[in-house]
Amino acid sequence: QVQLVESGGGLVQPGGSLRLSCEASGRTFSRYAMGWFRQAPGKEREFVTAINWSGGSISYADSVKGRFTISRDNAKNTVYLQMNSLKPEDTAVYYCAADLRGRGTMKRYEYDYWGQGTQVTVSS
Repeated sequence: QVQLVESGGGLVQPGGSLRLSCEASGRTFSRYAMGWFRQAPGKEREFVTAINWSGGSISYADSVKGRFTISRDNAKNTVYLQMNSLKPEDTAVYYCAADLRGRGTMKRYEYDYWGQGTQVTVSS
């Protein structure tokens, strides 16, 4: 079993920044790929970014490229999502997810465990 706990969400003005964290349980975190997804009201959950087990492969959705950065600290069993230049359309519940096979794809069904989500609201 892997437990994922997100934190760092909140209310921010357009153009502002937030950093989300996702702490994972388990001794083999360094083998997992980690992803961030988001779900806005009335919409499907969508891919945001992912990082493979080593950190050597990272992918981003086009909508967040150049504004969001994913990183991981395997010593702390934590993955981060730095979000800059936030827009109202970034408003959503953000979820982290773990892929135990270490791939880090854009496909929701390839992730084995999910966190409960953290709300991000971008509004003036």
